Amino acid sequence: MILAAAGIVGPILFTVAFIVQGLFRPTYSHMAEPVSALAAGPNGWVQDVNFLVFGPLMIAYAVGLHMGLGPTRFGLFGPALLLLSGVGLILAGVFPARDDSGAFSVGPGHLVAVFMSFVGAGAGLIVISRRMAHDPRWRSVATAALASGIAIIVLFLGTGRLAVADDAPLHQWAGLLQRVTVAVWFTCTIVLALRLLRVQRATEGNDAGIAR
Repeated sequence: MILAAAGIVGPILFTVAFIVQGLFRPTYSHMAEPVSALAAGPNGWVQDVNFLVFGPLMIAYAVGLHMGLGPTRFGLFGPALLLLSGVGLILAGVFPARDDSGAFSVGPGHLVAVFMSFVGAGAGLIVISRRMAHDPRWRSVATAALASGIAIIVLFLGTGRLAVADDAPLHQWAGLLQRVTVAVWFTCTIVLALRLLRVQRATEGNDAGIAR
């Protein structure tokens, strides 16, 4: 149950942390700036820690999903991609989006971390949804996982194309677009974690019944 709880607590804790940080930064804009920009400026270390805590929780959740799903021939690939996303979150904390002066700057390390985090999450959900479709306990959420994975990748790539560059047409909405992507990702994560919790409880109940 701890692994399932990681998938519930992780997204909520991360979201509360970056929202509160933004409230204490008068010059920060949730609409225009990405979450990573919180690592620059005063108390930027708080966002570093936020990433470093969130990453292991998502890795634990990925392991829990793998253990809670029925095995399939290539079943390891989906959880592996979700685990890769968790590693990306850790790297986002190790390589924060700031330069030596403390100003916001996305270096190669952070860029790779962001790509791993979002694409790993999206692709992981797409792949693992096929495994869910073969497991009666998970079949009802398989389509939601598939749709969420596709949406995450489309939104992530679309944001990169249309909002990241200073002269991009949607640059002033870059933060909002990222948060929409995060909302899809985190909502799906919590839904699947709740299902995992239910599956784990049912399994423990069945084991207890057999033991009697």
